[in-house]
Amino acid sequence: MSDSENYTNKKAHFDQMLTIYGRNPVLEAISDPDLKPQKLHLSRKNRSADVLDEIKGWATKRDIEIREHDPASLSRISKNSKQDQGVALDVTCPSHKQFADFLKDLPDQFRLIALDGITNPQNLGMIIRSVAASPSDGLLIGRNNSPKISPLVIKASAGTVFRAPLIQAENLTEALEQLSQRGTNLCVLDSQGDLDFESASSLKQVVYVLGNETEGVSADTTNLASHRLRIPMNRGVESLNVAVTAALVAFG
Repeated sequence: MSDSENYTNKKAHFDQMLTIYGRNPVLEAISDPDLKPQKLHLSRKNRSADVLDEIKGWATKRDIEIREHDPASLSRISKNSKQDQGVALDVTCPSHKQFADFLKDLPDQFRLIALDGITNPQNLGMIIRSVAASPSDGLLIGRNNSPKISPLVIKASAGTVFRAPLIQAENLTEALEQLSQRGTNLCVLDSQGDLDFESASSLKQVVYVLGNETEGVSADTTNLASHRLRIPMNRGVESLNVAVTAALVAFG
């Protein structure tokens, strides 16, 4: 039985929703005319503060719904009670999608970057910024092994996280395996790789996989790889920061 059109539309709406938290990140987002905030969530326990008045003023000015919650309910929305500062905001991000939807309408030609076990929020933010600015078709991340979209990520991305083509999967390895079964070339970036990075430039469907800052790409992902690519480096340099590597790949 197929899903009703109403359910499908609602699911698509929530799939493109990003909930952010923290007073300064929320203030920046709610005052940005290029973003589409949908709902402002406030704790009933909030004490009076100028920044809160400014946030509520922007919500009123932009006709954004304001809801008040007890702290426990707000923490379920923000998913970070220690850092939400009594404020959360739902923002619609049209360029975000779920992996299942990307797979269902798999393009004939695409180039993605996938992150396998990145742990540093600042690295994630910088990578998001590079992908947003580049010709790449998207950044594939797994909820099982990537940092959550936090104020640190948003700051490091310079706000581009709301516009970047993010593709979110529950499990990255399972997503890569499904792409491999569809004939997609999985290219692991490895300083000891047997092929030069430029060798993959002619591939029609390709995912470049970047690994953990310390340990690199996981064994499970490496076993799925169709190619191991290296970026040629000079003067005895053996490796690059993962965010720098992502920028080179995104624009390569």
